[in-house]
Amino acid sequence: MKKNHLFIGFIGAGRVGCTLGRYFYENHFPLSGYYSKSYNSACDAADFTCSKSFSTIKELVKESNIIFVTVPDSSIYDTYLQLKQYELKDKILCHCSGALSAEVFEGLDVIGGYGYSIHPALAISDKKNSYKEMSKAFFTIEGNDVKMHLIQEMIENLGNSYRIISAENKCKYHTSLVMSSNLVIGLYHIALGLLEECGFSDLTANEVLKSLFLNNAESLCENGCIRSLTGPVDRNDISTVEKHLSVLSDHSYLNVYKLLSSEVLKIAKQKYPSRDYDKLEKLLNTES
Repeated sequence: MKKNHLFIGFIGAGRVGCTLGRYFYENHFPLSGYYSKSYNSACDAADFTCSKSFSTIKELVKESNIIFVTVPDSSIYDTYLQLKQYELKDKILCHCSGALSAEVFEGLDVIGGYGYSIHPALAISDKKNSYKEMSKAFFTIEGNDVKMHLIQEMIENLGNSYRIISAENKCKYHTSLVMSSNLVIGLYHIALGLLEECGFSDLTANEVLKSLFLNNAESLCENGCIRSLTGPVDRNDISTVEKHLSVLSDHSYLNVYKLLSSEVLKIAKQKYPSRDYDKLEKLLNTES
């Protein structure tokens, strides 16, 4: 894709729209600009990306070759219905939902347009700073085969790794990301709560867990699940697991412990195929 040929516009000036726009700008991609329900938000995003703000969708469509619909997932289809009021022939529409496929742009191919989902596997938490981390993001792309080469060239020009996936796998893909990121926060919150029950302050509890959590995450990413596994399940330490189960008075926490320990047990069996884990497995499968 020639960077000086296809102009990129955004409908939606929130965290994702601003982050992608600034990342594209930093990589010398031509931007048309932003439309948002709040014109002030569009102006702010345009200033941040050295592009234009548009007061109507019609104006943005006219000046854009590629249109990113960076609105909440629940609003993508309704936004698309607004876009369909205008000339979309030869236009490329993209959204950045992890769970939705390009099928949300239903009928776009009939009117001569091309739809894609382009999702960066990155927690975009800051409207004005997350773009600095975008070079580390792995992208998944999915959609119409006809212009797929242009989307691939765009990601390649950015220098990011990517993979094309099928529409039917989008939701399962996103579930994986949530389990490895957002839900880990929930697990960490449980761990903090248990330490607070032991009398630790919020600050001290975090200090206790911080290095353990970060070192484990780093080892996991660099060495994989089997080589990183430690702890009582790894050691087949039944007595320690029994003690852990005995102090978890919250039934939901008890179930979380058993569920995750059973998953860890699968890894331990791969690591030590000759070790007998039958008693531990029975303990974890016993109804409480």
